[in-house]
Amino acid sequence: MPAASRLSPRAIGIGAAVVTVLVWTAFIVIARASAAHSLTPFDIAFTRIFGAGLVLVPWGAWHVAQARRRDPTQGSLFGLSPLALRITAVTGIFGGLGYPLLAYTGFFYAPATHASVLMPGSLPLWTALLAAAVLHDRLTPMRLFGLAMIVLGDLLVGGASLLRAFDGGELWKGDLMFMGAAFSWACYSVVVRREGLDAVRATIAVTAFAFLAFVPAYALLAGLGWVASRLGSAPWGEIAFQLLFQGVSSVVVAGITFTRMIEYFGPVRTTMITALVPGLSALGAVLFLDEPLYWNLVAGVVLVTVGILFGVQRMRTGGVGAAVAARG
Repeated sequence: MPAASRLSPRAIGIGAAVVTVLVWTAFIVIARASAAHSLTPFDIAFTRIFGAGLVLVPWGAWHVAQARRRDPTQGSLFGLSPLALRITAVTGIFGGLGYPLLAYTGFFYAPATHASVLMPGSLPLWTALLAAAVLHDRLTPMRLFGLAMIVLGDLLVGGASLLRAFDGGELWKGDLMFMGAAFSWACYSVVVRREGLDAVRATIAVTAFAFLAFVPAYALLAGLGWVASRLGSAPWGEIAFQLLFQGVSSVVVAGITFTRMIEYFGPVRTTMITALVPGLSALGAVLFLDEPLYWNLVAGVVLVTVGILFGVQRMRTGGVGAAVAARG
């Protein structure tokens, strides 16, 4: 019997949470560090999607081929996505394109300490609002208090840069992009829960859509010189690292573990668990990137952490059992 089958759903959910938080923390620090090197934001998105596609596109083709032996109507996107075309497109737009393009661009305007609070910090807010509207999740008083703390933490970090927008600075652009990236990922999270998507199949579908939609178009535009790209002049070591970390680690590994979290914890509690990322990534930015940690950033991290402590309190009817019962 495989080892995974002997693990309880709780153990799998907790293990997936640990892996996701660690990868997301590293993602923020490394993405900000990458902004100081050769590649443009769209170059980094290209390496992310291309690197993930090298693993997941063939995997998706194999999945669809196996499924079509039983049912010829299975799969979509030229036999590369195991999900229906509508779901593939929706998850691909939000999780495969919207999130990375907004996030990577944001790092070229704002520091990692801002991203560490605004991306994982605002994610629970967007997810809770969307889950309440789409999934009819109940916002308990404790969860509302947690969300209020997270919003206050976000305002302490991003509010100052927004107020300085008229002074000519560009920091606010990065802050807005970080929050936009969080909104895009929240949309993906809610769709995964609403459709009851399997972690592996959802990650494959997202990558297949992004691969076909972005990689050829960007390669053509960059080759014609219509968009600025530094892929041709960047060191091969830098490109290889981005392919492995942004593509394989951030998409393949963290994409599957994040979706596993949603299967067990649900979208709201999952995104609140990822609010652990602010403190860890802010510390990483100070230690590895020598970024200053001002009082408002410290206060923002504290408030977001308080928000998660209240927001992830488990509802009596939560968890996999309730989700299965609802679907059954």
